Amino acid sequence: MSKIKVLSCSGIGKVYGLMAREAVLEITNELKPGVTETVCLAHIVTGDAEAKEKIEGVSCITIDGCPMLCAAKNVELAGGIVKAKYRTVDEMKNHRGVNAGTGTALTEEGFNIVDELCAKVCVKIDEIIKEEK
Repeated sequence: MSKIKVLSCSGIGKVYGLMAREAVLEITNELKPGVTETVCLAHIVTGDAEAKEKIEGVSCITIDGCPMLCAAKNVELAGGIVKAKYRTVDEMKNHRGVNAGTGTALTEEGFNIVDELCAKVCVKIDEIIKEEK
């Protein structure tokens, strides 16, 4: 079984993009390192053959910052099988008025929201693993 690919949007300069990237790094490096990995979205968007090969026909989860769903759309276009799409902007709706940080640094509250999102994504990863056995 291939590792599940977890990819985030770039979202440079926006707190939502930073939250997406932090979530992917937490999942792939700390919470589910043996069964997940990430691929650089910029390489996929620019048509890098090696990046495309890594996701083509493979189960993927995307975490986007905004409703544009750039990660989800580009992973699908490159042949990845998007099993779940998450948006950090949706997570913020559950935390109205909270200062999550800036495009370059999250607050403690921002990291708490990222942790909540990671927990949801990890449940989905476990479901995908069971489904693919």
